[in-house]
Amino acid sequence: MEKKLEETVEYLQKQGITSPEIGIVLGTGLGGLVNEIEIIKQISYDLIPNFPVSTVESHHGKLIYGKINNKLVLVMQGRFHYYEGYDMKQISFPIQVMKQVGIKYLLISNAAGALNLNFKKSELMLITDHINLFPSNPLIGKNNEDLGPRFPDMSEPYSKKLSGLLQKIASEKNITLNTGVYVCVMGPNLETKAEYKMLKLLGADAVGMSTVPEVIAANHMTLPCCAISVLTDECDPENLTSVAIEDILKAAAVAEPNLTTLYKEIISNL
Repeated sequence: MEKKLEETVEYLQKQGITSPEIGIVLGTGLGGLVNEIEIIKQISYDLIPNFPVSTVESHHGKLIYGKINNKLVLVMQGRFHYYEGYDMKQISFPIQVMKQVGIKYLLISNAAGALNLNFKKSELMLITDHINLFPSNPLIGKNNEDLGPRFPDMSEPYSKKLSGLLQKIASEKNITLNTGVYVCVMGPNLETKAEYKMLKLLGADAVGMSTVPEVIAANHMTLPCCAISVLTDECDPENLTSVAIEDILKAAAVAEPNLTTLYKEIISNL
């Protein structure tokens, strides 16, 4: 294990974080699941050796260890983005840490814009595949053979088992869960009309600024993962209106109870 990774894992274990089963990444405006956790330990990112620190206002920047439905979970309340100035290795580092601490599954969430006009604001989209438009990759450089192979397969980046469970739960709970392709862009600015047209032509159903680095890192370690986007705005290039971060957070807040329900239920089933 690389020295930084070993150091961080050792620190968390000394803090009593020893056997989490499920890792969770909470995206923009999606911290509500934290209220469902029977908290054992929470640590601010700035206290964790080698961890980046969230600079996005809506990301609380805490690692939370506890129980949901009697399952041990390790939750990132806030993630790291390329537009914050972090490199891909820094962004994916917490996923590597969570895997080494013991998680067997990874649940990811994000806020995204709906490119597919059949999808509506504040609905959810289960990511079935992605298009990576970031200019870098978390696996660039010397490969850590302890974590995974030099050339990891990405033919099925999102676990069929986890995705199938989420679709079953959504059906049982009467929650609209769209499925589609997520495209990641660098940000932090939102896209132009021409860019939205291009992304739709590429085959994307939703666009955001995160998630893919974490998914690549998870696949490198053969860590089963799934991801849900909360659709916070409708990206219709023919009828585009200005969107502020406050609008995005409001839309995320409307969708948050459904996301919380899905993730609480899937945790019970794992």
